[in-house]
Amino acid sequence: MTRLRGRLFVLQVLVVALLVVLVVRLWQVQMVQGKQFVAVATETRTREVRVPALRGAILDSTGHPLVRNRPSLVVSIDPARFERMPDGGDSVLRKLSAVLGVQFQALKQRIRPCGPGISRPCWPGSPYQPTPVADHVTSRQALQILERQEDFPGVTAEIQAVRNYPYGKNAAQLLGYLQPVTKEELERREGLKASYSGVDLMGRDGLEAEYDAALRGQPGVRRVQVDRMGKTIAVQQQAAPTPGNILITSIDAKVQAIVEKAVSDAMRDNPQADSAAGVVLDVKTGRVIAMASRPTYDPSVWTGGIAEKDYRHLLSDKSGKPLVSRAIKGTYAPGSTFKISSVAAMVADGQPLHGTYECPSAYNVEGRAFPNAGGMSLGSISLHTALVKSCDTVFYRAGYEEWLRDGGKTAKSKVKEPMSNMARSFGFGKLTGIDLPGESAGLIPNRAWKRDLWNATKDQMCRRAKTGYPEIKDEARAAFSKRLANENCLEGYMLHAYEAANFSIGQGDVQVTPLQLARAYAALVGDGKLRSPRLGWALVKPDGTLVKEIPVPVVGKLPINTETRDYIRKALSEVPSDGTAAGAFAGFPMGVVKIGGKTGTAEVFGKADTSWFASFAPADNPRFVAVVLVSQGGFGASAAAPAVRQIWEGIFGLGKGDDGKAVKAALPDGKPASRLPVIRPDGTVGR
Repeated sequence: MTRLRGRLFVLQVLVVALLVVLVVRLWQVQMVQGKQFVAVATETRTREVRVPALRGAILDSTGHPLVRNRPSLVVSIDPARFERMPDGGDSVLRKLSAVLGVQFQALKQRIRPCGPGISRPCWPGSPYQPTPVADHVTSRQALQILERQEDFPGVTAEIQAVRNYPYGKNAAQLLGYLQPVTKEELERREGLKASYSGVDLMGRDGLEAEYDAALRGQPGVRRVQVDRMGKTIAVQQQAAPTPGNILITSIDAKVQAIVEKAVSDAMRDNPQADSAAGVVLDVKTGRVIAMASRPTYDPSVWTGGIAEKDYRHLLSDKSGKPLVSRAIKGTYAPGSTFKISSVAAMVADGQPLHGTYECPSAYNVEGRAFPNAGGMSLGSISLHTALVKSCDTVFYRAGYEEWLRDGGKTAKSKVKEPMSNMARSFGFGKLTGIDLPGESAGLIPNRAWKRDLWNATKDQMCRRAKTGYPEIKDEARAAFSKRLANENCLEGYMLHAYEAANFSIGQGDVQVTPLQLARAYAALVGDGKLRSPRLGWALVKPDGTLVKEIPVPVVGKLPINTETRDYIRKALSEVPSDGTAAGAFAGFPMGVVKIGGKTGTAEVFGKADTSWFASFAPADNPRFVAVVLVSQGGFGASAAAPAVRQIWEGIFGLGKGDDGKAVKAALPDGKPASRLPVIRPDGTVGR
């Protein structure tokens, strides 16, 4: 009995002690930590939802949309919510799979973060953002998700604006594409997270990237109270998003379509060609009227997430890397189109503009014969004829003699280098500054460049001079590469005579982009000013209010007088009628619109020749410059010149289409749009 009473006493003490502990804990929770727990409880029931802004459209110069938005029902999941689930959200994904008709594993792949060793599809964006798993879902599918939120926690279905491309593949590299902002970008850039909504995308190339901030707008914010199931109870605060600005470009959609078809036809008609590009500039303003590149792709492939096979295709050598714009990123030897710079350099260096020059079938440079194309010999000619007939030997001699005056292999302490310096004045070897990312600067070699290159590569060259190139299977090519390595090892710092001769006709190490060549011709046949081309013309609010007009900067002036520029222009005006492009322009109505231009055929080791044609029209008072490049296209007159003819016929309505009917002029008055299209308050476009 005593033992039982003792046990009851102990039990009473324990009960009293537990009650005391409970009372003390309740006092702490309510009195000491009460405010803290209230704040935490309030926080867990409040959600901040960032409402995406409508991205601005991209229009051509007449107001036609090049990129626009269209509504689409998009299903997304909240990765942070899924991570907190015991099974990582797999049970929800299986239910979602049944509703959407998409395999569970496919959904699983779409929400996994991209990273090293992870193949697409995957989510390249930030884990802070909802991850879209399906777009173009039906209203019925969306309702099944929204009405059964208890079965689909962390899943949303809402209407979002997705990018639409009315002209398909046209101007794909020019326009660019969108991709989610990555976690690394959000963490690296202060304030970036605050400027993005959960479904915002960032411009990754082209105009989408260059004008991303203006096009994106500002997301809105909505603070809502939710219950423990995540359902909205009440809206506490709401700030509407600010739509992005509309970008009006100088691109004319009709001319763009003509250039796209011209470069496509050039590739089709020259099966060995591996790439092509076309550029049309407004001579008066320096604005880009059209720009096309081949190979190309359909930009809609990025909408809703890109598949692994499509992503690999865009990056593969086999497909020609269609993401790369050959117009601004591709660099090639310009061949004889470069002679405009060489003539200007000869005259600036003291040679007579109206003098007489010998055009033998070949010119000897330190024991090596440099022949004319086809071995032609024209005797004593003018610089005018040298340009029209493209006599290489006139330029070989000029380049060689200028090299000798600079000291030859043993350079003087101060060298003039008139040809390379003139080329830089024409804008070669430097970025044009166009409003597109990823532009290439090209290359204008000189003595300083040679020495810098030698210092950087001499060890490798000397090693290769001994070991050769066993990985090259072609014996002749391997032997040539070994001899070249030995030469570069011993005297790679020297600018040789043959390099100076090749430079004069745009060969050797000279590399330019189609845009650089078009800009140089625009300066030559225009007012002599070198401009930084622009695609963007103006930014306009959705209600039509002008935000700003985008100017075209003047960045230089050609160091040649008007007489020299007119002399070169008049010589080039005879190339399509009596020169190297006469065959390509046979039957062209020069009496209606006279065309000027220059062919270029550049040799490439181990490949077919690069074909160029740089032209302008009307020849007497140029308003446009058109340049076409066809890599491995052969002679300039056989691949690039016919493509340029096709462009002029389309712009001025002078030819016939594939159906045999007369082509309707893209620009009936021969001029680009001079006034911005009017964006009305309701969003419609007028003139």
